Amino acid sequence: MISLILIIIGAVILLLLITAFGYFNRFTILQNRISNAFSQIDVQLKKRADLVPNLVESVRGYMRHEREIIEKISEARKGLVSANSSGDIVKKIKAGDALQNAMSRLFAISENYPDLKANQNFLQLQQELAAIEDKIAYARQFYNDSVLSYNNTCTTIPGAWFASLFGKKAGKYLEIPEAEREPVKVKF
Repeated sequence: MISLILIIIGAVILLLLITAFGYFNRFTILQNRISNAFSQIDVQLKKRADLVPNLVESVRGYMRHEREIIEKISEARKGLVSANSSGDIVKKIKAGDALQNAMSRLFAISENYPDLKANQNFLQLQQELAAIEDKIAYARQFYNDSVLSYNNTCTTIPGAWFASLFGKKAGKYLEIPEAEREPVKVKF
């Protein structure tokens, strides 16, 4: 009888250990997925920052008197490059959004220049930037989806018990500040 009780206790302990290892590995995998998703955002932001000088050069000849927008784009790009090297996620997102706003103004202004709109280099760069913007949006969504999976694991039972045991806390989503959610205003 005692040996049966010991076998049952041993089986329960073994089951708890296997479950604990499983949850520990799950937390690790989900945290790695979040890190990877954040890195993908960085890759796309860098790609966008690298394309901007080419776009500015192709536009510069057509828009000599639109110096202000060119300067804003250059400043926004510098800010993005600087934010990328800082490692601060909030700075990266804000700098990326500032560059996106400046680029939106550029594309709106380009409507006044039929020759520019027909220029193959400009069109190709514009298409590449649009594709990168889509990839950035997807990367941000994937990051938030990864955080959601991690948070669900951390906050549902029995995951919440193991999260507390391993010192895991819920992750933070990428959020766009309210001021940046408003549509871009283009002034001529």
